[in-house]
Amino acid sequence: MAGGSWDKNSLPVRPGLYANFVSSASAQISGGERGTVAIPLKAFNGGTASAKTFYTVTNETDAGVLFGTANIQSIKFALQGGAKEVLVYTMPTSPATQDYVDMRLAFDTRPFNVFVYDGIVASVEQDNTLVWVKANKDEGKHFTAVFGCVLAADDNDPAVGDARSIRLADDYSVNLIEGVVIGGVSYNSAQYASYIAGLIAGTPINQSITYLVVPADDVTKRLTNTQIKTSLSNGSLVLTNDGEKVKVEQGLTASVKKIRTTRARQAVLTDVAKTANDNYIGRLDNNADGQAALISAVKVYLETLEQANVLTDISVGIDPQFQSVGDSVFLAIAFTEIDSMERIFLTINI
Repeated sequence: MAGGSWDKNSLPVRPGLYANFVSSASAQISGGERGTVAIPLKAFNGGTASAKTFYTVTNETDAGVLFGTANIQSIKFALQGGAKEVLVYTMPTSPATQDYVDMRLAFDTRPFNVFVYDGIVASVEQDNTLVWVKANKDEGKHFTAVFGCVLAADDNDPAVGDARSIRLADDYSVNLIEGVVIGGVSYNSAQYASYIAGLIAGTPINQSITYLVVPADDVTKRLTNTQIKTSLSNGSLVLTNDGEKVKVEQGLTASVKKIRTTRARQAVLTDVAKTANDNYIGRLDNNADGQAALISAVKVYLETLEQANVLTDISVGIDPQFQSVGDSVFLAIAFTEIDSMERIFLTINI
């Protein structure tokens, strides 16, 4: 009795039943975890860590053992903000320019979602970091960088913070312009930026950080209504004290885009690329069937984001502007990010 599997290019000659078993899906694209904050730590005396080394920490106790309890405020803030974990790179004592270059090159080899410094760094390093963020974006690695003041006194004048937002303007850049007071201790915006980094990393991509309450007693500089509107229009991240609590005024990037929108785009770019690398590149035939399988996988992934109220108006197909032949496939993907309700207007008829 003849039987077995069959090949469409060479059909069996003998009569019989032939069957191929085909997996219903090569691998559906799944959402990645987005809770890792990267911090280059300035000091680790009193701990067991070594210089220019990576450590991943998920709690304050382990951080204290590794880096000394006096040196982990930025890590504590990131975890308190909601980060799943903190990827720490230990900087050498009195780092030189090359040490910052080495640090960024080292982080190139590690996955994370939000980058923030351990307190104040010079404006030139902020500029270099933005160049680095953009270079990674061009190469397919997507993360947000959170910045703060260059001098503690910067937080006293929102115009100085706004000028920094304009200098660091990018969809992947967030600039905090105020510090906070917690238990009578003041933390400048560069120090508290790590909390904002944790807040961004820990907030689901279908939610905004707008109006989220932060665990502070006050801000170091209360802004007027006019100052707040000006700062928001310049792409600054503003904290306000509404008389009862301190909260994020609006979740904006330094390019005046919504952080929620940016993170949705980062999620799509990161997840699709990762799954394509892991499961599709080199494994699918570049023919109608293979292209259909790829389109289906991308569409299913985007539909999961649609069901989670991240995206809507999804469209996936072969890009008609290019020929998908040989080893190249061109997809045309379209979607609309769903925004959060942030402004409510009432018309009251009496």
